[in-house]
Amino acid sequence: MLEDVRAAIRDVPDFPRPGIVFKDITPILSDPRLFRQVIDALVDRWRGARVEKVIGIESRGFVFAAPLAYALGAGLTIVRKPGKLPWRTIKEAYALEYGEAVLELHEDAFQPGERVLVVDDVLATGGTAEAAGRLVSRQGAQLVGYSFVVDLAFLGGSARLGADKVHALLRF
Repeated sequence: MLEDVRAAIRDVPDFPRPGIVFKDITPILSDPRLFRQVIDALVDRWRGARVEKVIGIESRGFVFAAPLAYALGAGLTIVRKPGKLPWRTIKEAYALEYGEAVLELHEDAFQPGERVLVVDDVLATGGTAEAAGRLVSRQGAQLVGYSFVVDLAFLGGSARLGADKVHALLRF
């Protein structure tokens, strides 16, 4: 069913730096039939999970989180890089290959016990998604799982997040 989606993902060698082959999902976004297939497949996976909030990770995660939240009848919130959210925030630092990064979330994004799904376009090492999950837990919400269009399985992100919590439409 998702063969057309897989075929549309383009490899971009040496981006963002030499030695990396970037999986470019923008051809999916520009094709309404493929974009609908992706959103419908994500919705099918989470329809019965009683998701109350969907959190999109900056920035491509927003593209998939918003229509997924709408289709599930859930609220939407976003996690961003520092200084981009207008309200009071909580922060979560996480390790990068060379250094550290920080994510922020509004301090009132979730109610205790609320069922939350974390969404992004691509799962690589899992550091960013893991940090988003920690932000969910710090607010007392329940992390239902993580959902991605693509899992770069060879980088180990699923194992880091807990394979039982990770859903990806495609694995490379």
